[in-house]
Amino acid sequence: MAESKTYTGGCHCGQVRFECTTDMAMVTACNCSICTKKGLHFVFMPPSSFQLRAGAENIKEYLFNRHAIRHQLCVDCGVDVFARGKKPDGADIVALNVSCIDGIDLSKIAMTPVDGRSR
Repeated sequence: MAESKTYTGGCHCGQVRFECTTDMAMVTACNCSICTKKGLHFVFMPPSSFQLRAGAENIKEYLFNRHAIRHQLCVDCGVDVFARGKKPDGADIVALNVSCIDGIDLSKIAMTPVDGRSR
């Protein structure tokens, strides 16, 4: 099991900032339409592990398809910072766009393929 660490990050313009504690054991490489078009890679965590530190007023919510995942985008720069949704058991979950973590090097992160296109 990977070790949990605390990360900070935010959108491109810096208006939306977060802090989270998670491990990078499962970062997804999903092939659904939005993840493919935007190049999103998510790591999932319980809401208690994610804190929005700045920019709540700068967030616009985007829903598509079944409206199951509520993508949270910065209204200024358009970056999809995180999403809120539910696990199959009904528990709340936060999906963080790992590209928004400060100093992240995606080439050093193992990606887990997810077939979101077929859902």
